[in-house]
Amino acid sequence: MSTPIVPTQGAGGVDPSRCPICGGPNGCALQQQRRSGLPQPPCWCTRATFAAELLARVPPQARGRACICARCADVEPPAG
Repeated sequence: MSTPIVPTQGAGGVDPSRCPICGGPNGCALQQQRRSGLPQPPCWCTRATFAAELLARVPPQARGRACICARCADVEPPAG
């Protein structure tokens, strides 16, 4: 398991709610909680392992600022 990286809101023009690889919604519960102010269940990414090759595909300006989506991470997407 990897330690989740909490995206920084809008840093460097990066949208923390979008996957930095495909541009689709990333389903980040941490970002949803930040935007809504409502508690969220643990994010799916806290149970995922991200290969070094996948992480290397994240553009430098998005590293630590936007989460990879479940589809790009090739894991079971979050329910709901």
